[in-house]
Amino acid sequence: MVTKLDKVPVVTIGVGWAGGIVAAELSKAGHKVVGLERGSNRVTEDFANKHDELRYINRHELMNKLSDLSFTFRNNTEETAAPLRHPDSAIVGRDVGGGGLHWAAQTHRYFPYNFEIRSKTIERYGEEKIPEGSTIQDWGITYDELEPYFDKFEKTMGTSGERNDNEAPRENDYPTPPLKKTPAMALYEEAVKNLGYSPYVIPCGTISEEYENPDGQTLNGCQYNGFCGSFACEWGARASPVTTVIPTALATDNFDLKTNSLVTRILHENGKATGVIYKDTRTLEEFEQPADLIVLTSYTLNNIRLLLLSEIGEPYNPETGEGIIGKNFTDHHAYHGATGFFDDKIIKYISTGALGMAFGDYNADNFDHSDYDFIHGGQVEIREQGNMPISTNPVPNGTKTWGREFKDQSVYYANRHISLMSQKASLPYENNYADLDPTFKDPYGDPLLRITVDYHEEETNRNNFLIDKAEEILKEMGAHSINKDEQAEHFYPGMNGMHNGGGVIMGDSPDNSAVNNYMQMWDIENLFVCGASAFPHFGATNPTLTMGALTYRATEGMIKYLDGEKGMLVEAKTKTTLA
Repeated sequence: MVTKLDKVPVVTIGVGWAGGIVAAELSKAGHKVVGLERGSNRVTEDFANKHDELRYINRHELMNKLSDLSFTFRNNTEETAAPLRHPDSAIVGRDVGGGGLHWAAQTHRYFPYNFEIRSKTIERYGEEKIPEGSTIQDWGITYDELEPYFDKFEKTMGTSGERNDNEAPRENDYPTPPLKKTPAMALYEEAVKNLGYSPYVIPCGTISEEYENPDGQTLNGCQYNGFCGSFACEWGARASPVTTVIPTALATDNFDLKTNSLVTRILHENGKATGVIYKDTRTLEEFEQPADLIVLTSYTLNNIRLLLLSEIGEPYNPETGEGIIGKNFTDHHAYHGATGFFDDKIIKYISTGALGMAFGDYNADNFDHSDYDFIHGGQVEIREQGNMPISTNPVPNGTKTWGREFKDQSVYYANRHISLMSQKASLPYENNYADLDPTFKDPYGDPLLRITVDYHEEETNRNNFLIDKAEEILKEMGAHSINKDEQAEHFYPGMNGMHNGGGVIMGDSPDNSAVNNYMQMWDIENLFVCGASAFPHFGATNPTLTMGALTYRATEGMIKYLDGEKGMLVEAKTKTTLA
């Protein structure tokens, strides 16, 4: 039996960065918000002195358990998808804070090119430059429109960074100075400059000095003691929802956080959302929560799945090209690069999740692609994340992978190696998409989400180009031996890195998108969907800052909607705003 609760103004589904931003902004504006989170609550004090690689890296303490919820994967429609069973293949945050609890906190802005990728590519190179089968499209918003919201999110986090020649234009400086440079970063910087590129310290949500954000939340300066990516920050130096937006929302007394609450359906009738059904994961009791406004703020995979389960929007059909939900699914793919081995020791213990350097000379459309067999690009980074003894023990190619030789070389090169990784754009293709699996179900009897993704020639060309750049830099740095990564013929396991986008894409018309540029569903005016699921393609760098900027802008639309300014979509077939 379902227990029906009293109606509330706003419900958010998922309380990570997106859900936290929505809760903070709407509750500050005086609106009552209920936040439904499937996991348990977490605070900084829960993670004191837990430098445990086995627990957090190998056993994924903070992540979704595949025994509770998996996803199925295949490379193409001729294959039968199977559930992902290795935890490294689907690293999705489980508790309050979501991925923002364990993220490395890299916060590059997307470039203006990303938001108008189709029109800008055609303008410079002609339509024939667009890869065959790619479904790239403009986002229905420009960088200039979004720039103030990038700035707002950076100030919420206290983002550390330094202005540079290869970043998107910005009106204000970073809120805090860049993180310190390690010896390996200095070696990288010198080599990259010698090659004619323009390196800079990576901007990140790990704070270089104590900082109070505009909402009055204080973050501490980083201690550089590692155990960051896949770990929560025990010092409160890395911005996360649990140290910024969630406490801000709770302080208003307008935010009701309900944990262990798994939303299984969004209810709707006659073109309006009416509420949600959620299950208490401890007792399995079901509740109906009516609401005036519903905001879907969970991870990309669940945003897509919940809309499909709720029969909202038209599912994408790759054979006809019709439908939107599930279309343009993208994955950041593996972080290919190269590892160099050196004669001299390099200090490796000073580290944090996004500590490092990069250069943007080959990102977006910052270089002329006329003579290249791909569009967009990426960057080659050095990241000082700390040497984990279980997962980090590279040795030069040709070394035996077991026994005395392997042990000796592992110890010798533990502080004599530097790895460079590439991050690159991921474009959508007509045969990369998400839908509901016809066979496999979750423990409650609902279909799993099925992911269909494979590499395309254009992606392989871009990837190999950046791997070669990594090798070039390591040679200039003085490496005596270099291991180059190789891209597999087919993409697998599908979710490595957990940077997924698309499936509920934004645009300027219901003909090409699921949501408008306020993240508002074209089909259901009081349903907003926030997250990287709105990205029509994946830029070269991490998605969180762009996702957060879009969410901050979306909250302005939500407040206008709640205040009665509903100058809506309904029959509109062109770019709209709520004002």
